[in-house]
Amino acid sequence: MSEMQDNVVPHTRIRSLRDAIRKVQLGEVERSDVVVELQDTERARLDMLADELKDVFKEIPEDDDQFSLQIISGSTPRLWIDATSHVAVGGDRKTYRFLKDTRLGRVVILETANIDDMADCLTEYIAERVIEREKALEGDWLNNRLKEVAQESKVVRVRESRTSWLAVAGAFGIGIAAGVVGLIAFAWFSNPI
Repeated sequence: MSEMQDNVVPHTRIRSLRDAIRKVQLGEVERSDVVVELQDTERARLDMLADELKDVFKEIPEDDDQFSLQIISGSTPRLWIDATSHVAVGGDRKTYRFLKDTRLGRVVILETANIDDMADCLTEYIAERVIEREKALEGDWLNNRLKEVAQESKVVRVRESRTSWLAVAGAFGIGIAAGVVGLIAFAWFSNPI
């Protein structure tokens, strides 16, 4: 029983509600100051990472609007790369975490304390996204071109089908006429008068 009494933190006796409220408020202010300092630390680390990527940001084609490349403050500051991926600072305030939201949930692409490794990973990610966009645009162009060719060949086929229809109808008419002439000839020569 004496061990339990040694582990108990003694509380000061407060008989006034005003003093108790003041004590609680001071504790909350101290905790919020710590939270603000942590957010400032995270923001500073993300600013350093953004500085490492300034040249990469400048090289992104001007017509490519898929990248946001901005730090958004909040309860957890984040460096947004595009609409689905961002970098946040880990719980230890030293580790960068590159996260991507997918249909299957959030995926950690890279977690590292090395700013150069994170900058290299982000540079590769941006390059892959630029190439994917170019392929998509090229695919759209190719798809449109194939549609045009298909429509042109459809017009030619319609003309050809009209021509071939007339040829079939003409051959059918000649066949009927030949059949009628053949039947008349057969009837004429098979019944001599």
